Amino acid sequence: MTQHITVREYARLTTDPVPNPSLDRAQVSATAFDWLCRLNSGMSAAGASLVQIDDRRWLRLDNYVGVLETPCGTVLEILPKHEESADTLPGSRALLQRMITAALDLPVREGSETALERFDAPLSEWVIAQFLAALDRLVKRGVRSDYVRVEDSERFLRGQLNVSQQVRQSPGKQHVFQILHDVFIHDRAENRLLRLAVELACRTTKSPTSWRLAQELRSLFQEVPPSRNAAQDFQRWRTDRLMAHYQTLKPWCELVLSQQMPLSTTGGWLGISLLFPMEKLFERYVETMLTKQLAEGARLSAQVRSQYLCVHEGHGMFQLRPDFVITQGEKRWVLDTKWKLVNGERKANKYGLSQADFYQLFAYGHKYLGGSGELFLIYPRRRAFLKPLPEFQMGPELKLSVIPFDLEKGRLIGQEGISPIFAQH
Repeated sequence: MTQHITVREYARLTTDPVPNPSLDRAQVSATAFDWLCRLNSGMSAAGASLVQIDDRRWLRLDNYVGVLETPCGTVLEILPKHEESADTLPGSRALLQRMITAALDLPVREGSETALERFDAPLSEWVIAQFLAALDRLVKRGVRSDYVRVEDSERFLRGQLNVSQQVRQSPGKQHVFQILHDVFIHDRAENRLLRLAVELACRTTKSPTSWRLAQELRSLFQEVPPSRNAAQDFQRWRTDRLMAHYQTLKPWCELVLSQQMPLSTTGGWLGISLLFPMEKLFERYVETMLTKQLAEGARLSAQVRSQYLCVHEGHGMFQLRPDFVITQGEKRWVLDTKWKLVNGERKANKYGLSQADFYQLFAYGHKYLGGSGELFLIYPRRRAFLKPLPEFQMGPELKLSVIPFDLEKGRLIGQEGISPIFAQH
């Protein structure tokens, strides 16, 4: 029996009954609990961590968001934690959909913002619905076929005679021709991937609308075998002019098959797996939105790696990689994003800022700006952080601004005053 559980980052999960379940505390089955522990062990060996195990009955999620489906049927939806209050389920779900769409540059139709706000369903259902809608549009435009070379035995000659096989056949089969010929069929890499994705959608979706559409599309791809090696078939996905109408479908197909994930957890279990490190997702979202808002002549570069903290025996040591460097002519600005909760009303507690983050920006300012210029530390906007903090002076000519980023509008709060980096609207 399928169990759907919705929580958010850093939520605690247990196998014991939870009197008042919320986005921060929930009960899961013992089999799901054990599977998450085993999954975390495999991820920890690769340098990542999905959960922190408190004891034999409790575990705490890390800063990953998305959807996980366990073999026992438990679907765990993990949402962003951008507010302390736990009454933000619709808003958090819509925010995550918006961030994924922008960060992965997913193709959506016009009017998608309104549709996205109305689509109050789990993330996995949203991805499946978008994929099926895109596949339905592709089918109406036409599914591409391709010529496939096949070997066959016939009583008549067509195509090309397979001479090597012909001379090897027994004397009693001299009336049979060993031939090679081309067949124009739908069996090609792109269609095999679509068949595999629609099969997974049929098995996973709980939406009646999506299930009906998935069954219709599945019947249309009945003659196409599902892909046996998704990674290899994605490499064979053609991008020529004849396949142009397939391009908008590819990223949705990658999402359904977990091929575009920063973290793939499918392994031997083929279920919906959409996991994103929230820090990286926020960084990519900010990059995408700010790039669209730059003033003319300004250029944003992500993950610049040209400077080191020090030089040792002629070689740089401890590479410095700010999230973004914006250049305009001879001027430079350094920006860094942090997915943390800042409280602009608690000055006595240093607003909840991290000293390590300030050390990091101090190093960026001296290595990338030569100790003179402007640095920007970007945090998500929330009820307790609605406007930029008073400016921080990090040197005679080096200043740091801590600015909230509006997750709804996709822009920095007060960016009008950051001239001339951003275009004035």
